[in-house]
Amino acid sequence: MILINLLPHREAARKRQKDQFYVQLVTSFLIGGLISGAILLWYQGQIAAQQDRNTFLQSEIAKLEAEIKDIASLQREIASLRARQTAVENLQGDRNLPVHLLDELVAQLPDGIYLSSMRQENQNVLLVGVAQSQERVSELLRNLSNSSTWLVRPDLVEIVAANVAGPNRETRRVSNFSVRVTLKRPTAPVPAAPGAAPAAAGKV
Repeated sequence: MILINLLPHREAARKRQKDQFYVQLVTSFLIGGLISGAILLWYQGQIAAQQDRNTFLQSEIAKLEAEIKDIASLQREIASLRARQTAVENLQGDRNLPVHLLDELVAQLPDGIYLSSMRQENQNVLLVGVAQSQERVSELLRNLSNSSTWLVRPDLVEIVAANVAGPNRETRRVSNFSVRVTLKRPTAPVPAAPGAAPAAAGKV
Protein backbone atom coordinates (compact mmCIF):
# COMPACT_ATOMS: atom_id res chain seq x y z
CA MET A 1 0.00 0.00 0.00
CA ILE A 2 1.38 3.41 -0.84
CA LEU A 3 0.99 6.10 1.87
CA ILE A 4 0.73 9.64 0.70
CA ASN A 5 1.21 12.51 3.23
CA LEU A 6 -1.12 15.24 2.21
CA LEU A 7 -0.24 17.47 5.24
CA PRO A 8 1.82 20.68 4.66
CA HIS A 9 5.09 19.23 6.01
CA ARG A 10 7.22 22.07 4.72
CA GLU A 11 5.25 24.67 6.64
CA ALA A 12 5.43 22.45 9.72
CA ALA A 13 9.26 22.18 9.38
CA ARG A 14 9.61 25.94 9.02
CA LYS A 15 7.38 26.43 12.07
CA ARG A 16 9.54 24.05 14.12
CA GLN A 17 12.72 25.86 13.03
CA LYS A 18 11.14 29.19 13.91
CA ASP A 19 10.09 27.88 17.34
CA GLN A 20 13.60 26.54 17.98
CA PHE A 21 15.07 29.90 16.95
CA TYR A 22 12.80 31.74 19.37
CA VAL A 23 13.66 29.32 22.17
CA GLN A 24 17.40 29.72 21.51
CA LEU A 25 16.99 33.48 21.34
CA VAL A 26 15.15 33.62 24.68
CA THR A 27 17.67 31.24 26.24
CA SER A 28 20.60 33.33 25.00
CA PHE A 29 18.93 36.48 26.31
CA LEU A 30 18.39 34.90 29.71
CA ILE A 31 21.96 33.59 29.88
CA GLY A 32 23.32 36.96 28.79
CA GLY A 33 21.17 38.71 31.40
CA LEU A 34 22.42 36.36 34.12
CA ILE A 35 26.06 36.90 33.10
CA SER A 36 25.57 40.68 32.92
CA GLY A 37 23.84 40.69 36.32
CA ALA A 38 26.67 38.64 37.85
CA ILE A 39 29.31 40.99 36.39
CA LEU A 40 27.34 44.02 37.59
CA LEU A 41 27.06 42.57 41.09
CA TRP A 42 30.81 41.81 41.11
CA TYR A 43 31.69 45.36 40.06
CA GLN A 44 29.31 46.80 42.64
CA GLY A 45 30.99 44.68 45.30
CA GLN A 46 34.42 45.89 44.19
CA ILE A 47 33.23 49.51 44.19
CA ALA A 48 31.73 49.11 47.66
CA ALA A 49 34.95 47.52 48.96
CA GLN A 50 37.03 50.35 47.45
CA GLN A 51 34.71 52.94 48.97
CA ASP A 52 35.13 51.28 52.36
CA ARG A 53 38.91 51.37 51.92
CA ASN A 54 38.74 55.01 50.87
CA THR A 55 36.64 55.86 53.93
CA PHE A 56 39.11 54.04 56.18
CA LEU A 57 42.07 55.82 54.56
CA GLN A 58 40.38 59.21 54.92
CA SER A 59 39.74 58.58 58.62
CA GLU A 60 43.36 57.51 59.13
CA ILE A 61 44.59 60.56 57.21
CA ALA A 62 42.46 62.80 59.43
CA LYS A 63 44.01 61.15 62.51
CA LEU A 64 47.52 61.63 61.12
CA GLU A 65 46.83 65.28 60.31
CA ALA A 66 45.65 65.85 63.88
CA GLU A 67 48.80 64.13 65.19
CA ILE A 68 50.98 66.22 62.85
CA LYS A 69 49.36 69.40 64.19
CA ASP A 70 50.05 68.22 67.74
CA ILE A 71 53.67 67.46 66.83
CA ALA A 72 54.06 70.88 65.19
CA SER A 73 52.68 72.61 68.29
CA LEU A 74 55.01 70.54 70.49
CA GLN A 75 57.98 71.48 68.29
CA ARG A 76 57.07 75.15 68.60
CA GLU A 77 56.85 74.80 72.38
CA ILE A 78 60.20 72.99 72.46
CA ALA A 79 61.80 75.70 70.31
CA SER A 80 60.37 78.39 72.60
CA LEU A 81 61.66 76.59 75.68
CA ARG A 82 65.09 76.18 74.11
CA ALA A 83 65.18 79.88 73.23
CA ARG A 84 64.28 80.76 76.82
CA GLN A 85 66.90 78.35 78.13
CA THR A 86 69.52 79.86 75.83
CA ALA A 87 68.56 83.38 76.93
CA VAL A 88 68.81 82.38 80.60
CA GLU A 89 72.16 80.68 80.03
CA ASN A 90 73.46 83.74 78.19
CA LEU A 91 72.31 86.01 81.00
CA GLN A 92 73.95 83.79 83.59
CA GLY A 93 77.14 83.60 81.53
CA ASP A 94 77.17 87.36 80.86
CA ARG A 95 76.91 88.32 84.53
CA ASN A 96 80.66 88.15 85.01
CA LEU A 97 81.63 89.59 81.61
CA PRO A 98 82.12 93.18 82.91
CA VAL A 99 84.46 91.83 85.57
CA HIS A 100 86.45 89.86 82.97
CA LEU A 101 86.51 92.92 80.71
CA LEU A 102 87.97 95.19 83.40
CA ASP A 103 90.46 92.54 84.52
CA GLU A 104 91.66 92.03 80.95
CA LEU A 105 92.00 95.76 80.31
CA VAL A 106 94.05 96.18 83.46
CA ALA A 107 96.27 93.26 82.48
CA GLN A 108 96.69 94.08 78.78
CA LEU A 109 96.98 97.89 78.73
CA PRO A 110 100.66 98.82 78.37
CA ASP A 111 102.22 101.79 80.10
CA GLY A 112 101.64 105.07 78.33
CA ILE A 113 98.02 104.37 77.31
CA TYR A 114 95.01 105.94 78.98
CA LEU A 115 91.40 105.09 78.18
CA SER A 116 88.97 107.99 77.98
CA SER A 117 85.81 106.00 77.22
CA MET A 118 84.60 102.44 76.79
CA ARG A 119 81.31 101.40 75.17
CA GLN A 120 79.91 97.89 74.92
CA GLU A 121 77.22 96.74 72.46
CA ASN A 122 76.40 93.06 72.88
CA GLN A 123 79.81 91.39 72.55
CA ASN A 124 81.55 94.30 70.82
CA VAL A 125 83.54 96.77 72.92
CA LEU A 126 84.81 100.09 71.61
CA LEU A 127 87.87 101.44 73.44
CA VAL A 128 88.77 105.12 73.00
CA GLY A 129 91.91 106.54 74.55
CA VAL A 130 95.17 108.42 74.31
CA ALA A 131 98.60 106.89 73.78
CA GLN A 132 102.03 108.42 74.17
CA SER A 133 102.96 107.04 70.75
CA GLN A 134 101.72 104.84 67.97
CA GLU A 135 104.05 102.10 69.20
CA ARG A 136 102.03 101.92 72.41
CA VAL A 137 98.87 101.36 70.37
CA SER A 138 100.62 98.60 68.40
CA GLU A 139 101.68 96.99 71.67
CA LEU A 140 98.08 97.11 72.89
CA LEU A 141 96.87 95.39 69.72
CA ARG A 142 99.55 92.70 70.10
CA ASN A 143 98.58 92.10 73.73
CA LEU A 144 94.91 91.76 72.84
CA SER A 145 95.70 89.41 69.95
CA ASN A 146 98.17 87.11 71.68
CA SER A 147 97.79 87.35 75.45
CA SER A 148 94.14 88.06 76.17
CA THR A 149 91.76 85.29 77.20
CA TRP A 150 88.48 87.20 77.08
CA LEU A 151 89.20 89.88 74.45
CA VAL A 152 89.69 88.67 70.89
CA ARG A 153 89.84 90.02 67.33
CA PRO A 154 91.10 93.55 68.07
CA ASP A 155 90.56 96.01 65.23
CA LEU A 156 92.11 99.47 65.04
CA VAL A 157 89.33 101.85 64.01
CA GLU A 158 91.42 105.03 63.83
CA ILE A 159 94.52 106.68 65.21
CA VAL A 160 95.05 110.42 65.01
CA ALA A 161 98.08 112.43 66.06
CA ALA A 162 97.36 115.35 68.41
CA ASN A 163 99.21 117.88 70.57
CA VAL A 164 98.61 118.09 74.32
CA ALA A 165 99.80 120.86 76.61
CA GLY A 166 102.02 119.64 79.47
CA PRO A 167 102.22 120.93 83.05
CA ASN A 168 105.03 123.35 82.18
CA ARG A 169 103.17 124.69 79.12
CA GLU A 170 105.19 122.37 76.98
CA THR A 171 103.46 120.69 74.04
CA ARG A 172 103.61 116.92 73.79
CA ARG A 173 102.77 114.78 70.79
CA VAL A 174 100.19 112.04 71.53
CA SER A 175 97.98 109.68 69.52
CA ASN A 176 94.23 109.55 69.96
CA PHE A 177 92.99 106.09 69.04
CA SER A 178 89.88 103.93 69.01
CA VAL A 179 89.98 100.12 68.99
CA ARG A 180 87.13 97.69 68.58
CA VAL A 181 87.45 94.31 70.28
CA THR A 182 85.17 91.32 70.83
CA LEU A 183 84.37 90.06 74.32
CA LYS A 184 84.15 86.27 74.47
CA ARG A 185 81.32 84.49 76.23
CA PRO A 186 82.31 81.74 78.64
CA THR A 187 81.99 78.33 77.04
CA ALA A 188 79.85 75.70 78.73
CA PRO A 189 81.87 72.86 80.27
CA VAL A 190 81.86 69.71 78.18
CA PRO A 191 80.19 66.83 80.10
CA ALA A 192 82.55 63.97 80.79
CA ALA A 193 81.92 60.71 78.97
CA PRO A 194 80.48 57.86 81.06
CA GLY A 195 83.24 55.85 82.66
CA ALA A 196 85.87 58.50 82.06
CA ALA A 197 86.01 59.60 85.70
CA PRO A 198 86.54 56.11 87.17
CA ALA A 199 89.18 55.35 84.54
CA ALA A 200 91.00 58.58 85.27
CA ALA A 201 90.74 58.02 88.99
CA GLY A 202 92.25 54.56 88.61
CA LYS A 203 95.43 55.97 87.15
CA VAL A 204 97.97 57.02 89.76
